Amino acid sequence: MKKALAYLQKLQIAAGGIFLSIFLGSVVIQMGCRYAGVAAIWTEDVSMYAFIWAAFMGAGAMVYEQRHFAFTSISDMLKNESLKRVLALGIAMIMLIFSLLMFYYGCKITMQFWNYRWVSLPALKRGPTWLCIPVCGATSALYLLGQIAEDIKALTNGGK
Repeated sequence: MKKALAYLQKLQIAAGGIFLSIFLGSVVIQMGCRYAGVAAIWTEDVSMYAFIWAAFMGAGAMVYEQRHFAFTSISDMLKNESLKRVLALGIAMIMLIFSLLMFYYGCKITMQFWNYRWVSLPALKRGPTWLCIPVCGATSALYLLGQIAEDIKALTNGGK
């Protein structure tokens, strides 16, 4: 399972990189069009939604590395490895609840706005732009389930 989650995280980082490149490319196009005096209103929507996708993909990927949410002030004070694991387990459970809610409500909002159209690109629907929320929630939940399983296994083996 750990290899599958690591592969999923690499895919998510790659997707975030692609969306960040789309964001940067559309901003450059927008700057060039403004300099040339040409109206390209679609670049604003594309850059905004590409940046949102990049941020959500990066956020999910950082959950895998336990770098997205870090509460180190308490864990740094603890000397006992078992207590550190219990604290990490509690934080992961809270984050799991948040991730599952993010997935659930992300699915609801994606379905609600699926048929809305972009103002600047009426041929495209807005539904896919909302998919980043349930995707981030689902991948974060998977990563957290893997971390919870590791923490429980470590606690049953003496905290190491």
